[in-house]
Amino acid sequence: MRYIVFPEYVIRIFSPKEDDVARGTTGAPRNTPGQDPGVQASGLDTRIAQHEQTRGQEAQRRTIGGLQDQDRAGRPAPVRPRGVSRLIAIICGRRSKYLVVAFWVLVVVALGSLSGKLQGAEKNDSSAYLPSSAESTQELNEQNLFQSQNLNPALVVYVRPGGVTAADISKAKADARYFATLPAVHGRVAPVVVSQDHQAIETVVGADLGYNSDLSGFVSNLKSTAARGDPGLTVYVGGPAASAADELKVFKGIDSTLLYAALGVVIGLLLLTYRSPVLWLLPIMSAGVALTVSEAVIYLLTQHANLTVNGQSDGILVVLVIGASTDYALLLIARYREELRRHADRHEAMAVALRRAGPAIIASGLTVVTGMLCLLAAESNDISGLGPVAAVGIAVGLIAMITLLPALLVVFGRWIFWPVRPGHGTAEPTSRGVWSRVGQAISHRPRAVWIVTVILLGAGAAGLAGFKFGTLTTAESFRGTQPSITAQQVLAKHFPAGSGEPVDVISTAASAGAVSTALTGTPGIASVSPPVTKEGLSFLQATMTIPPDSQAAYTLVDRIRTTVRAIPGADAKVGGGTAINMDVESAAAHDRDLLIPLILGVVLLILGLLLRAIVAPLVLIATVVLSFGSALGLSALVFKHLFGFAGADTSVPLFVFVFLVALGIDYNIFLMTRVREESARFGTRRGALTGLAATGGVITSAGLVLAGTFAVLGTLPLVEFTEIGVAVALGVLLDTIVVRSVLVTALTLDIGRHIWWPSALAKPGASEPANPEASAVTGRT
Repeated sequence: MRYIVFPEYVIRIFSPKEDDVARGTTGAPRNTPGQDPGVQASGLDTRIAQHEQTRGQEAQRRTIGGLQDQDRAGRPAPVRPRGVSRLIAIICGRRSKYLVVAFWVLVVVALGSLSGKLQGAEKNDSSAYLPSSAESTQELNEQNLFQSQNLNPALVVYVRPGGVTAADISKAKADARYFATLPAVHGRVAPVVVSQDHQAIETVVGADLGYNSDLSGFVSNLKSTAARGDPGLTVYVGGPAASAADELKVFKGIDSTLLYAALGVVIGLLLLTYRSPVLWLLPIMSAGVALTVSEAVIYLLTQHANLTVNGQSDGILVVLVIGASTDYALLLIARYREELRRHADRHEAMAVALRRAGPAIIASGLTVVTGMLCLLAAESNDISGLGPVAAVGIAVGLIAMITLLPALLVVFGRWIFWPVRPGHGTAEPTSRGVWSRVGQAISHRPRAVWIVTVILLGAGAAGLAGFKFGTLTTAESFRGTQPSITAQQVLAKHFPAGSGEPVDVISTAASAGAVSTALTGTPGIASVSPPVTKEGLSFLQATMTIPPDSQAAYTLVDRIRTTVRAIPGADAKVGGGTAINMDVESAAAHDRDLLIPLILGVVLLILGLLLRAIVAPLVLIATVVLSFGSALGLSALVFKHLFGFAGADTSVPLFVFVFLVALGIDYNIFLMTRVREESARFGTRRGALTGLAATGGVITSAGLVLAGTFAVLGTLPLVEFTEIGVAVALGVLLDTIVVRSVLVTALTLDIGRHIWWPSALAKPGASEPANPEASAVTGRT
């Protein structure tokens, strides 16, 4: 029989006094099927036990992870705790655990006020997403000579179906004079224009507010002023300022909305998972601390490291930290509960749980952090900015879950699991649970199982056929109709659809006439403003006849760029809202094609180093790609037929891939490290079944939590958020229930020991390590 041997320094830290909840021996046999009380051992278990006994006394004298040696008499030699062991001793110490909790309390007190400032540091305008190399960025920088970069015009439209009257025109002119006096306008009001059908009046008001939160109040003031008077005159406010105001309303309070929704989902799932009215409090408290600290750190990075944060990355941070932190908590608590059944002292149980599950959890977290940091290679500022934001959130969540949470669990003791407390010596249910039976069912015909599973997942990926990925119009970007969209639709009926959002062109002053002539002669251009010249440069604006957010508008801007570049000496740069969106789209496509293979390569390398194999990482990466394709295909069917969406933004596949691969790799690592640990003792077949039985339940629970938190993104009225949330949630469920638990297990059983090639485990008759604790802690085979 094999026993856990603790180094002398651990015995000194954990006093010989017995736990106050359960009494028994301080050591416990390694749990294997058949060792639980009342559970009859199978023939295989008996042979394994006999095999272990024949290993002799030499195996029992081997070191634990290299932590201690023995003298010639076989007695443990005194050793000093090493780095990881010392940290575990502090986290689980009888007195030091209180210091760990106090440390985190001080951190929250010191940084808590900064976390609330993060939303104020967001940059939600499209230009903030642009790479510096984009033509529209260069035009925007030169535009400072002529007008503020923060200039966001609002279009006030008066409509009377029977025809506007002279009184209506007089009112519009009076309103325009008032608008010119507003501080944000500074007189930038265009002359009142009456439509050709004489049913509408348009006033363009320039607001130097950018994407400031004051935009909402400014737009409301314009509308309330214009609406006073004859009720037969209907008023709409559109243009870039009104669109920005609608977006700001969506992002306002997004943190609290997502936080409360995510917490509600996670609490509900934790209650179902643990069936305890109190245990859920500790993971939630730890996740809340992680979110507060990560937001504070990210705010400091926006102030001192020029990090770009927008409403999208801030919202994703909330669900990412809550979801991932809770996942790590589930994985740790599952192993801690196992060890409580083997150890009378809860401090020892947590120490062993951290030794066994800690390396896999840390490897998973660091893999996610590395995958997120790959986003720094992106051209788009919003994508490259999301990388550090997500990496900080995951890193802080990981640290909190392997320091604060264990300390809290040990502080509160076994009663926190009430009403089902894991008593010392009680049976471990995973050996006879659902996933144990699933593993046995798969083991009969593993090849048939994985072939059928691959076919079904491939069929799911076929849902991508005919689904549109590209730039969405403003109307297609929202769920429901926003006031600015209604105004734009009304405007297009009576005026050129591109009014209020012109194409901006900057060229050399000498070529201004040629550029103006070229623009005027371009089909799709309604009018061109007189050029304004300063410091050798000329600035002019062209109004399009088509909606500025349409695909036709992007084609027109591309044609304009080709035309003006052909003018000798013009050095023309084309910008404006349409050009910005087009350049953002181009950068997103570039980032997608670059980052997906880059992240796959990084994850493959990490898996290879962690599992010390080549075949296993390649198999896992193949399942990741298949899972991603199937999740995206099934999601496309949901978007098209259930939600009625017109398509998905170009960046959606990248975001879905990043979160599915980076977060899904957690389950790969947790499952396969446990399978490898058990394979080193019992062989690959037995190891695969034992690993699935031990981790299947917790991986499924973790997947449900992560899927639930990402599904919360679907509560927001933005199509892109809904698509990311639904696709990631669906992909995580598919990954945890089907891919990780069924497909990977079937492949492992079918490939057998060769899955560990070229490590020693792939060799015929590879012997088990002398001590399983060494395998768990150091990974030695």
